[in-house]
Amino acid sequence: MSRNGSRALCVWLFESVLICSCGVAAIWIRFGPETGAVLNGGRGWLKVLLSMVVIQSSFYIFDLYDFGRVRRGVTIYIRLCQAIGLASVALALIFYAIPEMTVGRGVFLVTMLLMLTVMTWWRLGVRWLLGHPRLAERVLILGTGKTAVDVAREALERQEVGYKIVGFVGEDPLLVGRSLINPTVVGVTCDLEDIVRRHSPDRIVVAVNDRRGRLPLADLLTLKLRDDIPVEECASFYERLTGKISTEMTRPSSLIFSQGSRGLRLYRRARRLIDVIAAVVGLILSLPLMLLTAIAIRLESKGPVLYLQERVGVRGRNFRIVKFRSMVVDAEKNGPVWAEQSDRRVTRVGRIIRKLRIDELPQFLNVLRGDMSFIGPRPERPVFVNQLERESEYYSQRHLVKPGLTGWAQIRYPYGASVEDAIQKLQYDLYYIKNQSPILDAMILFETMRIVLFGRGAR
Repeated sequence: MSRNGSRALCVWLFESVLICSCGVAAIWIRFGPETGAVLNGGRGWLKVLLSMVVIQSSFYIFDLYDFGRVRRGVTIYIRLCQAIGLASVALALIFYAIPEMTVGRGVFLVTMLLMLTVMTWWRLGVRWLLGHPRLAERVLILGTGKTAVDVAREALERQEVGYKIVGFVGEDPLLVGRSLINPTVVGVTCDLEDIVRRHSPDRIVVAVNDRRGRLPLADLLTLKLRDDIPVEECASFYERLTGKISTEMTRPSSLIFSQGSRGLRLYRRARRLIDVIAAVVGLILSLPLMLLTAIAIRLESKGPVLYLQERVGVRGRNFRIVKFRSMVVDAEKNGPVWAEQSDRRVTRVGRIIRKLRIDELPQFLNVLRGDMSFIGPRPERPVFVNQLERESEYYSQRHLVKPGLTGWAQIRYPYGASVEDAIQKLQYDLYYIKNQSPILDAMILFETMRIVLFGRGAR
């Protein structure tokens, strides 16, 4: 688990206790000496746990467990108000539908007021703790080139994750004391042990491009074994930090020798059964919505309701993806182009269904046919694949797994409309291919539901 994920889990666990405590305190304020009877009888603890699940789900929807995204104190307070407001509405609907789950008159209001007060102060304290330099892991970067600067820049942009760059170590004595971005070059490689004593790093990240004869291997081995300082390649550090694989830093061997557990191999074999069951359920549940969408498309403009388009699938085999038509007929009469922001080719109905991802519901049929999976890299068109494979030697690796309805790149990067965007999304796709697991798939599904709910990133 990444450092950010570990911190989010710790915060989540502590907040579970805080939320339950607020619920119990509200019951005590309302019922006084009868608190024990209320909790132990009439499903009292179950009601408190239900409130906890709803409230924390609302916190997740409003990014309150993404410490890199929610930084300012004012933003934290606004997000808390929004999250507690949404949780209040959700709980009110649950209490209306299931009256026996109501704790008692006044308890609901008192709980929410306590929650807003306690969580505001708690979250401000968490923000201060996560940003405190003394609690951050001190990282020394071995290297002064572009790779070293890129790693440092990513860490500086994510200070809430808990890393502090203490400096760079290079080979040129003339660079000592010079600032590359913010940290300075603190010394040369031949003085590595002395540098470590002076700056006390918790981790050394090796970011030297050409390593033949340039790494102080003896010093690094001594520091690792004697002082127990972790020494890590820049590619793996970058991967944990950003959730993507840099095509510039990584080497083919890191992908070749990455191993999956036996449980993961079993999971991959069971994916087809899971995909079929989920696609059948998805088709049944979405059928009324798809019928309404088909009628709306037919009423607005002439032309077919469904749109078939050639895409590249697993092992480079082409297939036809099925979508609701969201653009005017003959939208690409002048040749294929990337979708743009506020694309004029998109119809009024198309703008709505693309925003809500309804246009992709017919792709359940592609999943049933075996062309696609629920989770994987989004399939791209052959004309763009040929162009992108010339730009990146790793692009063809996306086709090692089935394309998906949603994926790691879709939830981590906004809609791509250029070659540069596609290369950025490739880095997230490679991360998923290397690290795919049931837990990562569950994260992608939850995040996808949140994105669909708020209509983020569509064009």
